[in-house]
Amino acid sequence: MVSAFTQWTLDVHDVDRMAAFWSAALGYRIDRGDDGDAHLWPPDGGLSVWLQPTDVPKKGKNRDHPDLVAADEDVEAEVARLLALGATRADVGQRGDEGFTVLADPEGNEFCLLHRR
Repeated sequence: MVSAFTQWTLDVHDVDRMAAFWSAALGYRIDRGDDGDAHLWPPDGGLSVWLQPTDVPKKGKNRDHPDLVAADEDVEAEVARLLALGATRADVGQRGDEGFTVLADPEGNEFCLLHRR
């Protein structure tokens, strides 16, 4: 018997803003909860995202983060699209020769866009 990933949960300050960003970034449908949270559902039934409200500030670099890939494999275009949605470039000590681009969502949570699958 083993466990399987089913959901990525992220504590956020502004659920509406973060739901808008992550749903646009991933192409997921937003399902708003009654207690201020939001659940994001993928069109294919894969890994979902749950955004739960918090007042706790983020401190330092995330110890875990999602890795994304550009569906059409155009990394430069996908970086530009994510930046236009509200992401920012993040420096977590990378050297510049990595096979990924480090970005942060509108609340500063780091994620990577892999250059290859």
